[in-house]
Order: sequence, then structure tokens, then C-alpha cells
Amino acid sequence: MEYTDQMRNRLRRIEGQVQGVLRMMENEKDCREVITQLSAIRTAVDRTIGLVVGTNLAECVKEELTKGNNPDDVIQEAVQMLVKSR
Repeated sequence: MEYTDQMRNRLRRIEGQVQGVLRMMENEKDCREVITQLSAIRTAVDRTIGLVVGTNLAECVKEELTKGNNPDDVIQEAVQMLVKSR
């Protein structure tokens, strides 16, 4: 599977958000602000997971079709990856 620049950039942004939350904690910011930022991080991670699984699904289905195989197993595996990520 190819990991795109878009995927890497999303993770770099998430990394920056986590560092920002750590600074907030060190500066004893209000817990509501910290929780808001943590929620934003969780949303960003969820979206990145969706992107990785979606890209993987498209590539795997194409590969299975090229081989003449039924892509149902690949689709089921991708669904299971999404379920696990929740």
C-alpha cells in the first residue's frame, strides 16, 4: 500500500496538536480547553483512519478484480478494520 503525502501531512498535524495539548497541560490550562483539543485530535485520527482504509480498500478491490477474484473478502476485511478502529 502506498501512504500518500496527504496521509503523512494529516499525521504531522495531529502530532502538532498533541504537542499543543501537552503545552496546555504544562501551563495548567482549563480542562475544558484541553478536552476540546483532545476531541479534535480524536476526530483527526478517525478521519485519517478512514482515509487509509478507504485508499486500501480501493487498491485491494482493484487488485482482486484484476486477478479475477471476488472482492467480497477484501471489502469485509476493510469493514472489520473500520469497526476495530472505533
